[in-house]
Amino acid sequence: MDPAALRNRLLVVTGMWRDATDEPLPKLPPGDPVAQIEAFELRVVDLMFAEATPETARRVADRTWDLVHDRPDDDPVKRRVVEGHEQLARMSAPRGVPDPE
Repeated sequence: MDPAALRNRLLVVTGMWRDATDEPLPKLPPGDPVAQIEAFELRVVDLMFAEATPETARRVADRTWDLVHDRPDDDPVKRRVVEGHEQLARMSAPRGVPDPE
């Protein structure tokens, strides 16, 4: 992977971490930089989905989509975001409105 693209991914996910939590940045385990950043992205996405409320669901969906919108559909982080968006949509749907399925 292009080093500049990898650096940009790290910068974006670091900013998302800082917005999502007051915890210090986690220490990345030694290994392949692509795998390290992907694991960090998955951690941030999971954290954001876990802390989402009906009031924040749309903002969380927008932020997580910004992270992955230009990635291929088989990207693990994009797949997790798509799954999470389905949960966010159910969470933010007005009560009493039937599910369209």
